[in-house]
Amino acid sequence: MSEMTPAMQLEHWRMHTDESGIAWLTIDVADSAANTLGSAVLGEFAQILDLLERVPPKAMVMQSGKEAGYIAGANLEEYARIEAVADIKALVARNWGLFNRLEALPCPTLALIRGHCMGGGLEISLACRYRIAVDEPGTRLALPEVMLGIVPGWGGMLRLPRLVGPAAALDMMLTGKQIDARRARKMGLVDECVPPRVMESAARMLVLSGQPVRRAKGLQAWLNGPLKFVAAAGARKQVAKKARRENYPAPYAIIDTWQRFDGNCLNVPSDHPASLDHIFAQGTARNLVRVFFLQQRLKSLGKDSAFKARHVHVVGAGVMGGDIAAWCVQRGLTVTLQDQNIARIAPAMSRAAEGFSKKFRGDRKQVRFAMDRLIADPGGRGVAQADVIIEAIFENLEAKHALFRDIEARARPDAVLATNTSSLRLEDIRTCLQRPERLVGIHFFNPVARMPLVEVVEADGTDATVFARAMGFVHQLDKLPLPVKSAPGFLVNAVLGPYMLEAIRCVDEGMTPESVDAVMESFGMPMGPIELADTVGLDIAVATGKALTGASEVPDALAELVQAGKLGRKTGEGFYVWEDGRPRKERLTDRVPGLGQRLLEPLLMATQKCVATGVVADADLADAGVIFGTGFAPWTGGPMHYQQREQAA
Repeated sequence: MSEMTPAMQLEHWRMHTDESGIAWLTIDVADSAANTLGSAVLGEFAQILDLLERVPPKAMVMQSGKEAGYIAGANLEEYARIEAVADIKALVARNWGLFNRLEALPCPTLALIRGHCMGGGLEISLACRYRIAVDEPGTRLALPEVMLGIVPGWGGMLRLPRLVGPAAALDMMLTGKQIDARRARKMGLVDECVPPRVMESAARMLVLSGQPVRRAKGLQAWLNGPLKFVAAAGARKQVAKKARRENYPAPYAIIDTWQRFDGNCLNVPSDHPASLDHIFAQGTARNLVRVFFLQQRLKSLGKDSAFKARHVHVVGAGVMGGDIAAWCVQRGLTVTLQDQNIARIAPAMSRAAEGFSKKFRGDRKQVRFAMDRLIADPGGRGVAQADVIIEAIFENLEAKHALFRDIEARARPDAVLATNTSSLRLEDIRTCLQRPERLVGIHFFNPVARMPLVEVVEADGTDATVFARAMGFVHQLDKLPLPVKSAPGFLVNAVLGPYMLEAIRCVDEGMTPESVDAVMESFGMPMGPIELADTVGLDIAVATGKALTGASEVPDALAELVQAGKLGRKTGEGFYVWEDGRPRKERLTDRVPGLGQRLLEPLLMATQKCVATGVVADADLADAGVIFGTGFAPWTGGPMHYQQREQAA
């Protein structure tokens, strides 16, 4: 083998030729766990292209030198520092030109994709003649720019529809969904899907094969040409169901740029709503990048903990306890699930089996392995062996006291004792313990499998080691741990309580639930506050409302429904009639001026209070918690950030 780059000083790339004349180009970004395409990396890539254009090898294969993945995309920290739209356009123009040069190389090129291939990583791969995906669980391909409020502007909007057809391409670009290696091969995104042991030989054979370049055929080719308007209209209709253009311009910009400007965002006039000028002036892109970094901050919490749980004991096999147990099993842990008798545990076991079947796509062997790790334990024998014990029974202080007295007497002295309480204070629960400093809160949200946030709660005097273990445990579960202080409702419920109460007062005043919900759904909430109250359960809203809001009276509309036994989704009727798990919504009335601000105000004030009183350490953590714990409109950057911008406007 011979080095091809003796005259170049490369920090982030390596290149050599083998005996077949193939140049193997390896990206291995210095001082980074992942490969990202920052200015220095792409500057060196431009030098490599200069050489390949002057002295073309027989073929070129691009691969990663990282164990962690292929290319994770753009360097977002570098991108976030760019202020001027002109500089963003210059960045797009440079990389558009670089990837066009890669596509135009006189030798065949191949991307050997092993691990995560995201954003710019997929765009650079699309500029190669061939692609091979390594068949491993970690291999995922995606164009997730829309989730950051931006567009795949380095060639993705041009090349992906040509390769796989606009239907599949728009689906990927408008959702950010990740495609595994086998699915990528089936849809034509890659030419081959191979196991690791043969990846290099497969790359060598394909890049020298002279095989024609893949292109979408048949109807998909027509939809990428004369019938573009048909595919674009269908995509706009789907996007409109989920996102308003004024809040989320990027998905609409992707459709417009593909349909009307040949996938090149540099061709879009600056006064067009799909232009980079409009996207960055609107503000969502910067806010969604902010949300990304907030998420990364939460992901880093607990990451360095040496504590690794193996056995979890959950007490309470209701929906919440059962789903916590099932999630722990999915993350590879052994779980004992306790309740008063087998009959109470059985529904949770059944739900878990159904969930595992979906998770493992009907693979009976994997489902059986998972169910072997979920053990019905009505006698609570697992307490003595567990590393973490989670109480998830009903919100009754006396019942929790009796339970924790028994648990403390039988648990290992180093086990983490945790409560999943949503409204009671740790200080009140732990009075029954000989070592009250052992108790922490590990508060999950419903549905457990979908909600990423978990509040980790400490009170004054909580053992720091125990709290650190709890944070590490939540990180181990692939959840986002949010450290909070013990206070009624902690953070998430403390801000949701006043928000839902104000919405129910609006119904008391004669507004329809549909009209109240529609205002907040238009703002960007995943569901309106009335639907949320129905989903949580109106009896729970009454039981916790007074403690969380300080209100002395329950709104009439809420009290009447609870008295009639209409408790929301779980009884089939509350503010809405529920059919097949969905609320039946019919009666929209005229919008009430100022209603959106009225509904937001108590939520914003409660968030401010949680920061001011130290429930959360700072405003950024408050924003992260409310976004990932309630679904608060991500385009705003979070409630504290939103208030700041509104006050500055």
